[in-house]
Amino acid sequence: MINAKAKVKENISIQIKDKEGNLKPLWQENWFGKILKKEIPYLTGHYTTEYRVANLIVDAGLAGIASRYNGDGAEAAFTYIAVGTDDTGAASGQTTLVAEIGDSGLSRASAAASRETTTATNDTAKLSKEFSVSGTKAIKEVGIFNAASAGTMGSRVVITTKNVENGDTITISYTLVIAEA
Repeated sequence: MINAKAKVKENISIQIKDKEGNLKPLWQENWFGKILKKEIPYLTGHYTTEYRVANLIVDAGLAGIASRYNGDGAEAAFTYIAVGTDDTGAASGQTTLVAEIGDSGLSRASAAASRETTTATNDTAKLSKEFSVSGTKAIKEVGIFNAASAGTMGSRVVITTKNVENGDTITISYTLVIAEA
């Protein structure tokens, strides 16, 4: 028997613009900053205009990928992005965001879905959504879902707090690269 292996690499990127359309500086922690949890430029991270982080595909997301791959199951496509305000660590058994935001222009929403080429033709799934903010929130978690409400969560990540305020736009992009292991 031959066992083929594939690995899945997933990443979230975030950009925030103020009401004039200017990119806001975002704190990007390094490995030391994740441990220390303090913003000390050049020691624990740096400021950037695009925050990037790898996220966790939860158990239900892995099952959803398998279901979508061979059609055995009725799993809908994961095309919705949601944000929340809780920083409880991501765990494989989670099925929802801990504190999903449902107001201030940040309610779960359908993302633009596309495929891109990273290594092999069309080996990367991409979702992107720009939210127009109408309040003030501290975003601490991001999730990908397969329904506008309830549904199955495919992935979750806890991020360094990203504060948004009235008039801001926040763009969240999710990429899922499928490659041979």
